[in-house]
Amino acid sequence: MNAAVDSRAMSETVGTRKTVLITGCSSGVGRAAAEAFLEDDWKVYATARNPADIETLGEREGCDVNTLDVTDPEDVERVVARMVDRDGRVDALVNNAGYGQHGPLEDVTDDLLHRQFDVNVYGPHRLARAVLPHMREAEDGTIVNVSSVAGRIAAPGMGAYAGSKHALEGMSDALRAEVEPFGVDVVVVQPGPVETSFRDRVADELDAGGRTGAYESVYEFQEDASLVGGEGPFAIPPEAVAEAILEAAVSPDPEPRYAVGRFAKLSLNARFLPDGLRDAAFAVLRKIP
Repeated sequence: MNAAVDSRAMSETVGTRKTVLITGCSSGVGRAAAEAFLEDDWKVYATARNPADIETLGEREGCDVNTLDVTDPEDVERVVARMVDRDGRVDALVNNAGYGQHGPLEDVTDDLLHRQFDVNVYGPHRLARAVLPHMREAEDGTIVNVSSVAGRIAAPGMGAYAGSKHALEGMSDALRAEVEPFGVDVVVVQPGPVETSFRDRVADELDAGGRTGAYESVYEFQEDASLVGGEGPFAIPPEAVAEAILEAAVSPDPEPRYAVGRFAKLSLNARFLPDGLRDAAFAVLRKIP
């Protein structure tokens, strides 16, 4: 990747590595992103709620592993302070940590909805607020928010998750305009289905709120999402998403959004369809045995 080569050359010129903080590095996209930045000679602050999950990353030269729960403000402040104390800079933030609280909205309790937004929306907000003073001072930096096609298209049984990703995208659009005068970029990465264990947690979350019994077709639609799951024909490897994240971070003029994978690019076009037509399409899909 030419942009990556340019980034490495720039790093050698100034005599110090660029630094990146990545959340949710225990597996999947976060893990792949950490590997991609390490290969590009960045100093990587890889984080996860359970440090045992990223212990082997810590064996890599240039990788600093940290415990970080994005819902804990003290964790956020501690890790950012560690970066500044050790390297004196925060060049990029990758807000990747997240999960999907699926299920019909009537069955999603207040607590479950709050937890979904606490991780997927408030977490990235906490981290952005923590790194922005340092980026503004340096007049440089990139915040990459990992969203989803669900950030633009909401399917039945995905109201809580899609709502959180819609919120993340809206905040990203506002923040991008707010920090542009300071030389800071804000980018949204929108993958479609990814070959990760994401859908495994979805199965667990479906029953977290208890079923009213009124939405069995919605549950069946979500439980049988074989076409758009991590093992479906449209799924892409996490490394493809990591490549887009790295490209956004090293580019001197990144795109506002990077849709990753054919499914994502095609699905995002559906937002231009009339609402009634989209609703009708979902109604047909729910009836397919």
